[in-house]
Formats: sequence, C-alpha cells, structure tokens
Amino acid sequence: MNALDLFKHVLSFALPALAVALLLALAGRWLLPRGAPRPAWWALFAINFLAGLAALGLGLWYFGRDGKMASYAAMVLAVASAQWLAGRAWRG
Repeated sequence: MNALDLFKHVLSFALPALAVALLLALAGRWLLPRGAPRPAWWALFAINFLAGLAALGLGLWYFGRDGKMASYAAMVLAVASAQWLAGRAWRG
C-alpha cells in the first residue's frame, strides 16, 4: 500500500465523523439553549470530531473491521453527547 492509498483509507474512515461533527457544530446555534454560554463553532467541531473518531476507533478495535452499523450508532451517540456536554445543555 502506497502513501496515497493509505491517505484514502484514513480519510474514508474519518469522513463520517467529520461530516457529523461539522453538521452538528453548525446546527448547535439552533439546538443548544440560548441562555447557556456556548463555545465557538470550531471548538464544538473539534470536540465532536474527536468524540466521533474515538467511537469509530473503538468500533474498529472491538469488531475488527470498519463499517459496522453499531460503530456508526455509537459515533452518533458519542457526538451528540459531546455536543450536549460542551454546550452545557443540562443547565438550560
């Protein structure tokens, strides 16, 4: 496997977490309560992306392969939880 193929594989692995994190961070303006102090969208994006990558990495480790629906469900749950915690939504 050359460097370009490795880059494509890593990008394909991380792209679902990237897309979900970006969409949720941009939608955070409308989803999080107004009274709570909110971090900047790029900070939410970074936190959500790392949470999504961690969930996908754990799914890869547990199942031994990528692309399981359980891994994607765990990624969505992890990103939503990270968004909720970072936005301090429990106070709203």
